[in-house]
Amino acid sequence: MRKAFAIISIVFLLMPTFIASAFSIEDQNVYHCHKNSSMRIALTFDDGPHPKYTPEILDILKKYDVKATFFLIGENVELYPDLVKRILDNGHEIGNHTFTHRRIADYTERQLSDEMGDCENLIYEMVEYLPKLFRPPGGKLDNKVKKLAKAFDYKVVLWNIDTRDWAHESPEAIKRNVIKNIEAGSIILMHDYIAPPSPTPDALELFLPSLLEEGYTFSVVSELLDSK
Repeated sequence: MRKAFAIISIVFLLMPTFIASAFSIEDQNVYHCHKNSSMRIALTFDDGPHPKYTPEILDILKKYDVKATFFLIGENVELYPDLVKRILDNGHEIGNHTFTHRRIADYTERQLSDEMGDCENLIYEMVEYLPKLFRPPGGKLDNKVKKLAKAFDYKVVLWNIDTRDWAHESPEAIKRNVIKNIEAGSIILMHDYIAPPSPTPDALELFLPSLLEEGYTFSVVSELLDSK
């Protein structure tokens, strides 16, 4: 779909006369947080969908009327298309997290373009949805990620709070980490696809009520980035 356009765009991005100005724009297109005066924050989940944990997480989010952004891997989209549809039907947002989630250092520029394009195209074929956000595997950011994000017209979304659910921190430790570091504009990193047993659902049950009581409003990332 947009892969051919992206490849053409890369050629222009490689032009020496354009590179200096391009990088200043691209750096502005990378977000760890987005400070605002409206107490908005964003909850994000990587690597899904997962047949067990994604439904559990969606149930908890619905319980607290919280919206989130899910950065999906193409291989898992292919395996669990019904969950992709459920994510959207529940009012959440989807971002591109590549097709296979290999290390960024292992990709050539062309391979990364294919990974991004294949993931995007599959999501569109499954649910007629075009992601506008990209999160590189492991949050690794290099020049090819910046170039390709610009070519695909993606905003690169990282985070300023890593819950370390991937390291199987306890739910209580995850809550302490979030509560200690939260501020208006924070982007929180979690995972819905994780080796069992996942602490993520229990951690959500612990910190979501606390943040809501403090007056924070959860937005999908694209809305957070538009907030003032």
